[in-house]
Amino acid sequence: MINQVGQIMLYVHDQDEAVRFWTEKVGFEVISEENNGQGMRWIEITPSGIAQTSMILHNKDFVAKMSPGLNLGTPSLMFFTDNLEKFHKELSSKNVKVGDIVTMPSGRVFNFADAEENYFAVMEKSN
Repeated sequence: MINQVGQIMLYVHDQDEAVRFWTEKVGFEVISEENNGQGMRWIEITPSGIAQTSMILHNKDFVAKMSPGLNLGTPSLMFFTDNLEKFHKELSSKNVKVGDIVTMPSGRVFNFADAEENYFAVMEKSN
């Protein structure tokens, strides 16, 4: 039986740019980095503080060569924050492309894009 989501694989073209985006603009931190010396490198990131789920940044081109049939599309991710306006302003001030805050039946939400034009959503939700 599954009891939690452990890791989310995020396939990117430029791992270094992705690390800069997620750490400098979104506030994640690198918790590990591995390199097998044969071109396979992965970086594990997580929201600052304690998080049960992490994201692994993989090199999309390398993985495509290793596993040609693998779906390398960007997953649709919803992040939670307890202060939506503050986070929206922080991302905007760091020149991140952000959408308007909208009210949905489940709560207030906005989306943002990384440097590769992948979009992610953020919803206001208290712990």
